[in-house]
Amino acid sequence: MTQTQAEPKLYTFDEFIEWYPEKSEVRYELYDGVIVEMPKPTGEHSDLAGFLIEELLITIREMGKRSIWTIPKESIIKPHRDKSGYEPDIIVLNQETIDTETRWKKESVIQNATSVKLIVEVVSTNWQDDYYDKLRDYEGMGIPEYWIVDYAALGGRKFIGNPKQPTIFVCELIDGEYQMTPFRGTNRIISPTFPELKLTAQEVFDSVSSD
Repeated sequence: MTQTQAEPKLYTFDEFIEWYPEKSEVRYELYDGVIVEMPKPTGEHSDLAGFLIEELLITIREMGKRSIWTIPKESIIKPHRDKSGYEPDIIVLNQETIDTETRWKKESVIQNATSVKLIVEVVSTNWQDDYYDKLRDYEGMGIPEYWIVDYAALGGRKFIGNPKQPTIFVCELIDGEYQMTPFRGTNRIISPTFPELKLTAQEVFDSVSSD
């Protein structure tokens, strides 16, 4: 007798938010209705994200946007598709338009591209999420700028070359589609949102702790 495997329960975004454990030390995201536990960030991942946040905050102050453009500790992005939800590594929010976010104050949910200046994802072992799912959904939402920071060269060769090289992609929304520009080595990162940012790709890669 053959046993049939039970189909996993598929969640809508609202069901996912309702399910999400309060004060959870574990991060979860929703992919096509399936709740996925995110891998615990490595020390290198955390070091790099912290370094980028510091550099972005310095640039925000230099641009006269302090308290206008902010980086929250946590947020959940709701794409247009109802069965996905992501928690970015870094998100820069625009406080001038955040009032349009009806779920922000109580649920930390962002639904509108007008609230977002930049999203950064630091690539982990589940690299396909950043290069495929999130790129597609952030593009579909109209997020103006999205960075893929692949410091460990984990992505596919068609993205980062053969042999693989640590790469930062700045994805700029142009006519509804992302234009992906790679930055490596001593290339200065060119950001349409942060034109005053003085940072090379190698400086970002060097921010990770080494033994």
